[in-house]
Amino acid sequence: MIGDVVGRPGRRAVGALVPELRRELGLDFVIANGENAAAGRGLTAATAHELLNAGVDVITSGNHIFAQKDIIPYLDGSLPVLRPANYPPGAPGRGMVTVGGVTVLNLIGRTFLGAYDDPFRAADALLEAAPAGGPLVVDFHAEATSEKVAMGWYLDGRVTAVLGTHTHVPTADLRVLPGGTAYVTDVGMVGAARSVIGNEVQASLRRFLTGMPERLSVAEAGPVLLNAVLVETDGAGPRARSIIRVDREYEIDG
Repeated sequence: MIGDVVGRPGRRAVGALVPELRRELGLDFVIANGENAAAGRGLTAATAHELLNAGVDVITSGNHIFAQKDIIPYLDGSLPVLRPANYPPGAPGRGMVTVGGVTVLNLIGRTFLGAYDDPFRAADALLEAAPAGGPLVVDFHAEATSEKVAMGWYLDGRVTAVLGTHTHVPTADLRVLPGGTAYVTDVGMVGAARSVIGNEVQASLRRFLTGMPERLSVAEAGPVLLNAVLVETDGAGPRARSIIRVDREYEIDG
């Protein structure tokens, strides 16, 4: 699972590093959160195809999934792109997909984020409809660490992994819970190292120092960090054997 991909630097790093990582680590399946892939906010059909062509199997998202209107017609189509399942009824897209025997669920938190439907009950409904057998991986896109940790415990033993996204900052609490569910509060991001969670530093500082509205642009210069986690399953069901960090640095030329 790859953390939130931020803009063009993030997409270029995914294109360069994911094929190598698939070979190096013998990866069977790759998930990436792509909700910031298009200029740092939202996803387009073109940027989705760029990630999929790089070796990503399923793209998850979060609160910015509808920021680029271009993607909306594709959310109910054949592209393996998810929006959080607990958007209110009537929103385009779906929150669960099965590809190659792996089922991926996408949920969004409510604390500090918005008036979404209950992610815990949405998870229950998804699991009732999920196919039996094979890994079940949850991208829980949430702000509050407490909400993410609670979701990990709530789904322990019922899914292979609960992997947090949204804050763009990788956390050090990787573990396999007693019921066999791999957990991490936040995977991190794929974005410029010299940035404020992927955004240009000076614009971010002006926003904090002045309190004035400031358009945040994606940071383009310098090395790009790729934050990811690797989950190994037991192959016979939803239980996870291990979860480890996979972090890389990519230098963009030109």
